[in-house]
Amino acid sequence: MSLSPSLTFGLALATLYGAVLHLILGGSGRQLLVFCVAAWIGFAIGQAIGNIMEIHVFAIGSLNILTATLGSIIACGTAAVLSTHSQEKSTR
Repeated sequence: MSLSPSLTFGLALATLYGAVLHLILGGSGRQLLVFCVAAWIGFAIGQAIGNIMEIHVFAIGSLNILTATLGSIIACGTAAVLSTHSQEKSTR
């Protein structure tokens, strides 16, 4: 089984978003995994929304980079806020 080039590029881009957020915020390996999973999910949701709403502003092949990136940023931001909030609760 081989992955399509669009799927491979999308996974690599979403992983990069999660890794960059982890590089900026720091944290453990567990947080890296959380940020990467959030980026993957957000990227997929953003891609789906771009397909449904037919937004093809910055598309590379069948990949809607703009909407997928926005979805990934929103998901990563949400994961960062929630993980910071849960860390503050556990230290009290």
